[in-house]
Amino acid sequence: MTNFLNQSAAIWPWLLFLGLIGIVLVIDLGVLNRHAKPVSPKRALIATGVFVLMALAFTAAVYWIYDTKWMQMGLTERGGLPMTGQRAAEEFLTGWMLEYSLSVDNLFVFTLIFGHFRVPLEYQHRVLFWGILGALVMRGLMIAAGAALIATFHWMIYLFGAFLIYTAFKMLSSKDEEAELESMFIVRVARKLFPISPVYDGSNFFTRLNTGARAATPLFLVLLTVEVTDVVFAVDSIPAIFGVTQEPFIVFTSNVFAIMGLRSLYFALAGMMDKFRFLKISLSGVLAFVGVKMLIHSWVPINGAVSLGVIALTLTAGIVASLLIPAAAARPPADQKH
Repeated sequence: MTNFLNQSAAIWPWLLFLGLIGIVLVIDLGVLNRHAKPVSPKRALIATGVFVLMALAFTAAVYWIYDTKWMQMGLTERGGLPMTGQRAAEEFLTGWMLEYSLSVDNLFVFTLIFGHFRVPLEYQHRVLFWGILGALVMRGLMIAAGAALIATFHWMIYLFGAFLIYTAFKMLSSKDEEAELESMFIVRVARKLFPISPVYDGSNFFTRLNTGARAATPLFLVLLTVEVTDVVFAVDSIPAIFGVTQEPFIVFTSNVFAIMGLRSLYFALAGMMDKFRFLKISLSGVLAFVGVKMLIHSWVPINGAVSLGVIALTLTAGIVASLLIPAAAARPPADQKH
């Protein structure tokens, strides 16, 4: 009986949260965006602000959830320390900020994908909606797998830490490459499995050709590409969140809020993402910090407030530097005659 009560105590926040997210998704697609139309920057900024406020409000909800006796019956100890409301709120806020910032890299890829496939502006919201819905499912599975691995093999936390440091150096040294999207494995497989319509059919993912055969539209290829790129980025971001917290509920909810706000952030920044030249340096610094934190946590534990401050300052420095330091003026070729 005690085990049942403990399990119930741990399950009820999951049910409430999933219900809340379901309502938000229904309102988003079924009410606010029933018809395909371009998303204006003003509307996108408002939506981004709403998602940020929701995340901040949920921080208070996390504080309350982990301070209730029901939750404490099932989740009192994590990593040898009491999971108090304050600690849980700090970990959620830090995890959300970390995942939201790492997701910014997705925005640059979204721009590349939409430009390559020439996706009309009015259809981009639909692609991102279903792409993010698929990302929620995939990340949920990856989080469950990561939590199970760390719970079973504690040394995995050190492997994750080393991987994040490697990723940070790789991100810092990589150039802004343009991926050959048509050569992606998932695109090649889709072209072999389905006949592909040469033109878009509104916001539909499938259509019928003149022959009567059912075919996928280019919009379906775009959706597949978005899903695959999110999985690739999740390989970096999921280990990073475990450097902040190993509480599954906080890991999942912080990821969900970061992903949910990503779509509106894309439309808000679509025309100015090239201005954030130093953001990649900040992101690599954040990854390196979290990786080091995971490697030394057994000897030098870093609490949530310090982690939150370091991540916030690092990201702010990258954004401010990008806005204040102008790009170097293009130099004429050495052999140009004057």
